[in-house]
Amino acid sequence: MRPSARETARSEEFIQRLIHTGLLREEERWISDMILPERLMRLHRVLNQRTRYISVLLEAIDDGHNQAAVLRTADAFGVQNISVVEGDKPFHPNKKITQGSHKWLTIKKHPDLRSAVGELRSEGYQICVTYLGGDAVPIGEIDLSRPTVLLFGNEHRGISEEAAELADQKFYIPMVGFVQSFNISVAAALTLQEVTKRARETAGDRYFLTGEEKRELFLEWIMQTLRPPLRERVRKTLEETKRSSGDQGKGIPLSV
Repeated sequence: MRPSARETARSEEFIQRLIHTGLLREEERWISDMILPERLMRLHRVLNQRTRYISVLLEAIDDGHNQAAVLRTADAFGVQNISVVEGDKPFHPNKKITQGSHKWLTIKKHPDLRSAVGELRSEGYQICVTYLGGDAVPIGEIDLSRPTVLLFGNEHRGISEEAAELADQKFYIPMVGFVQSFNISVAAALTLQEVTKRARETAGDRYFLTGEEKRELFLEWIMQTLRPPLRERVRKTLEETKRSSGDQGKGIPLSV
């Protein structure tokens, strides 16, 4: 069934808006023609809520179900970046639980905790850890005036002593029952709901991605949307175009 004239006009208006805002270039329009307009619009809506102001660092989360649950929660609350330090088992989130959310996140593995924290600090982040010690504050009192990484530890042991020593802030989720801790997936969900809400209010426009970050991520997501054979053809075409034009800019990622 062909789209109506009204639907075609609406789609063209949306593409022009993407070009005007810099998410697409005029010469990249042909790629958008491969994707349903409704899909492009959904990518755009989600993109405009994405943040790197809040990020997540997972230390030695061994269970694939828990790994997946945290990724799904991060996606749900618009958190883009996930850093991973593996523990006794490799990082292999259960894809039945992620429901595809892992494809839209930026996930980076680090060899050890200290190097992970060092890199994140160099990017301007402070490190906040879940902790039950005496110097921890309730989650509602975390200072979110700076970009913040939320560090979650192992399902059974919690965060390591090294993580506690490296932390800039320590927090806990107040509880009134007999138990003293939540499952990692529940703790991450409660924490991200509270922290993302407050961070939006605290950081204002700084909370959201920059124009350059939006463009780069939008193009990555477009490539993810394409089926593998088509994605490969697009990648080759872009490589040829880039070589012939001598364009050294970022453009569309060619290594997706």
